[in-house]
Amino acid sequence: MAATLSSLLSHFLILLHLLPLTIAAPGGGKWDLVHSNIGVSAMHMQLLNTDRVVIFDLTDFGPSNISLPNNQCRNNPRDLTLKIDCTTHSVEYGVASNSIRPLNVFTNVWCSSGAAMADGSLVQTGGFNDGDQNARVYKPCTDNSCDWQEFNRVLTQKRWYATNHILPDGRQIIIGGRGQFTYEFYPKRVGADRSYNLPFLSQTNDPRIENNLYPFVFLNVDGNLFIFANNRAILFDYINGVVVRNYPTIPGGDPRSYPSSGSAVLLPLRNLQGGKNIVAEVLVCGGAPRGSFTRATTGNFVGALNTCGRIRITDPNPQWAMETMPLARVMGDMVLLPNGNVLIINGASTGTAGWDLGRNPVQTPVIYRPNNPGQSRFEIQGSSSRPRMYHSTAILLRDGRVLISGSNPNAYYNFTGVLFPTDLTMEIFSPEYLDRRSAHLRPSIISPASHSQIGYGKQLSVTFTIKGRINRSLLMVTMVAPPFTTHSFSMNQRLLVLANGNEIGSNMVSLGRSNYRVRVVTPGSSILAPPGYYLLFVVYQEVPSQGIWVQIK
Repeated sequence: MAATLSSLLSHFLILLHLLPLTIAAPGGGKWDLVHSNIGVSAMHMQLLNTDRVVIFDLTDFGPSNISLPNNQCRNNPRDLTLKIDCTTHSVEYGVASNSIRPLNVFTNVWCSSGAAMADGSLVQTGGFNDGDQNARVYKPCTDNSCDWQEFNRVLTQKRWYATNHILPDGRQIIIGGRGQFTYEFYPKRVGADRSYNLPFLSQTNDPRIENNLYPFVFLNVDGNLFIFANNRAILFDYINGVVVRNYPTIPGGDPRSYPSSGSAVLLPLRNLQGGKNIVAEVLVCGGAPRGSFTRATTGNFVGALNTCGRIRITDPNPQWAMETMPLARVMGDMVLLPNGNVLIINGASTGTAGWDLGRNPVQTPVIYRPNNPGQSRFEIQGSSSRPRMYHSTAILLRDGRVLISGSNPNAYYNFTGVLFPTDLTMEIFSPEYLDRRSAHLRPSIISPASHSQIGYGKQLSVTFTIKGRINRSLLMVTMVAPPFTTHSFSMNQRLLVLANGNEIGSNMVSLGRSNYRVRVVTPGSSILAPPGYYLLFVVYQEVPSQGIWVQIK
């Protein structure tokens, strides 16, 4: 009997030791498999203002798992694998219908870049081989008639692993790429149809690894560009071609851009109503230590970085503040949520980006709360059952959920006989704010109507409903730019807080029967919010409404 009690006590103590590792963390979130086979691996994703998602993969690898419609075939003598290919390498996903429609992309979009333009069109640039100087335009539609339009050799340089960003005048700037230490613009203007040197890219380049690819680029509130490559950053006046500021090297000196592949976001821009002294902060998280790529090619998979660097890029003397994540991560994605928090998701805990160079998937996302005290910003969420490794992506949807797809660390589509098979499924992660227990806190926007046009620096009335009386100090109105996402970086991702509880005050009135109206001021310039479509949310106690589309112009 004594032995039995001793055994039971021993087992109980073991369980106590294991409980913190096995109990779901607070918040948790919810995972759902929404599609078992979308046909292509989601290397690139962009949400459009039709609530459809354009997804595409490289073309030079052989057939995908979905055919082109009507017995079409792509006849491309320059293709490196299949000259005649009757499968598609791009699809459109309808969020509401949970449906997949094949699209026809012709030349190779492997490791390309892009952004949604002011009119809502997706303009995608570069790629590999026959597509490296091309641009492709996808104009959204709701009748299934739209498809890719391709424009040959419109770029002045080959752009492979470049980064794009929308500018205040509505153009895109295209920065870098493999072997390219330059930038250029699209569309072209008369007299400005060339590329321009950017020495910073050659200074941060390690020729053995080229670990300054897919640089992290953000439009600062002063109109200049924050550009981070390898382990350094500059503030760049792209109009005059002048480096305005050199930022300190991120502490530790480890690279964070591809193939070390950390991720980065511009944290929410606040206090817009004042128009001056707006603070802009950049958060860079994860990545692989220096030398990881070379070591991974020999089978030595180094542990990923578990740190984030946060820097106020508008400060007179900006310095990095380092924070420790609960999970080390390389090849992760960072998604700005409507309430201003950051979701860190996907990736691996050892190795680096590249074909078959990552190990030990990190299937547990983390929420980062930028406004919390320094020691309480990270919160572990519930885990997915699926690894999301190299070439996985994640984007925010209008209803506040996060769409996750991709993962193909193989040179071809391989479903058997490899460590991480090609994954053609699609999952949804629903953050804790979508839990049914929070339904009574969830606002519902009544007006303006979706797809309304708004101007700069204008008063905007937002009418919404919510159950019961509310505390206006816990209310917030936000605007989110949907990004172009690939290779652990979301280009053009941006969140603006139009008003929070401290600014709303008397600008909110009760209209009776749980209806309210709040007046906010739209961003004052296209420097704060480049022209285009944004998702507008009303957020109460961190629970967002469904978003509506607004076009600022």
